[in-house]
Amino acid sequence: MLGGVILAARLSEFSIIKGSYFRALAEGNRIRRVPITAARGKIIARGGEEIVGTRADQREYFLGSGAAHLTGYLGEVDEDEVGKIDGSCPQKGPHRLGQLVGRSGLEQQYDCRLRGIDGEELVEVDTRGRKVRIIGTKESVAGQDLKTHIDFRLQKKLAEVMEETKGAAVIIDGKGQVLALYSSPSFDPTDVAKSVEDRQLPLFNRVIGGAYHPGSVFKLVTATAALEEGKIDRDFVYLDTGSEVVKADPTAQIPQDYVYTNWYFTQYGRTEGEINLARALTRSTDTFFYKAGELVGVDALVSWAQKFGLGEATGIDLSGEISGLIPSPKWKMRVKGERWFLGNTYHMAIGQGDLALTPLAVNMMTSVIANRGKLCPPTIAGDTSCSDLAIDKDNIAFIKEGMIGVCQAGGTAFPFFDFEAKSGVSVACKTGTAETEEEDKTHAWFTVFGPADNSELVMTVLVEKGGEGSAVAAPIARQVFDFYFNP
Repeated sequence: MLGGVILAARLSEFSIIKGSYFRALAEGNRIRRVPITAARGKIIARGGEEIVGTRADQREYFLGSGAAHLTGYLGEVDEDEVGKIDGSCPQKGPHRLGQLVGRSGLEQQYDCRLRGIDGEELVEVDTRGRKVRIIGTKESVAGQDLKTHIDFRLQKKLAEVMEETKGAAVIIDGKGQVLALYSSPSFDPTDVAKSVEDRQLPLFNRVIGGAYHPGSVFKLVTATAALEEGKIDRDFVYLDTGSEVVKADPTAQIPQDYVYTNWYFTQYGRTEGEINLARALTRSTDTFFYKAGELVGVDALVSWAQKFGLGEATGIDLSGEISGLIPSPKWKMRVKGERWFLGNTYHMAIGQGDLALTPLAVNMMTSVIANRGKLCPPTIAGDTSCSDLAIDKDNIAFIKEGMIGVCQAGGTAFPFFDFEAKSGVSVACKTGTAETEEEDKTHAWFTVFGPADNSELVMTVLVEKGGEGSAVAAPIARQVFDFYFNP
């Protein structure tokens, strides 16, 4: 009798008191929520070509490693991100386990735009978990496509000519729109894991994340500063003797004479004689720019570098950009505990010393001359906005004259000597060979724009520790310019 009473009480508890609870559990086991993954938006080139798309729920990168640092890649949400909402797009809801999100490049920068809103199906199943019927459906909302300024064919060509080179290259138009961008070595965006441990750092975007001594390409800033500060003009003539000497001065803590030579004198034992600014740019005469830096002074040189947008990030729509370094007397005292000497100004004037810039920053610097004094921060998919630096147009023309000479017979960029004759297009350029911490290892730089009077392309090439800019970086640019202007 006691057992019967206990059994009856338990039955009452299960059926009456907790009946609704157990019914809910049963319904939960019978009803399943099946997520419907939203289609991710496409990344599209300026001509309408798909750079990235989605097929059968698989992300496709149509240029593969040829645009990996540009596109980025996708990765699963980690445990720290599960359940959290991206503040930039709260309407997309919390991240869920197994969801794919952008991890670098445009995939990350525009993740909110590209990522859609997942849907779900309510499905009734039997006791074995087999689908019986669909009770209801919440449709997914596809992500938005992203239209970029990228030139598909130009990006593909740039990747081809840079593939076997350790370095970086970037091409923009006259408005700051990025047409192509490539960092080498690159990686497969569909199989990132194998690149993580690679000592060549293929995941590292050298275009925006690498800071390098710019060498002689920085002479564009020194030239502008000297002209705009009124220290030199078209009539200023400098006599190159092969070297500049800083005399010993114990009162200024200069214990001995320091000799700063020109590359032409060091390599061939020859001098340039009397030259003006345009010729000094054409010949990349270090001694001229030592003197120009001395006349301008370090403070004005730093100020003009900053006006060119150097020493801070350009603001390009990619994550991972660094600012580079424009050294100054205050910086040297704060960081190194040392005074600034005239020799430091000499080094800075020719792009050496502690000066360090990204390839993208050098490209933007070059575009100021190409754009007649306008600074146009680069963008891949956003709107462009240029500001006028109010540089005298005659000074711009004088600097451009010297840059045109670089790409003609007698200049330093011999791979371009016959370019105008074969293409009918005049180009302006500057070579750079920057010393590194390793003896006999130099970064090869080349920056160029064309046509010289109304630029369509502004291109900068860096080859890490590759040698001379004229012999190593310039041929890469030549292949791209031939491709674009002589299809």
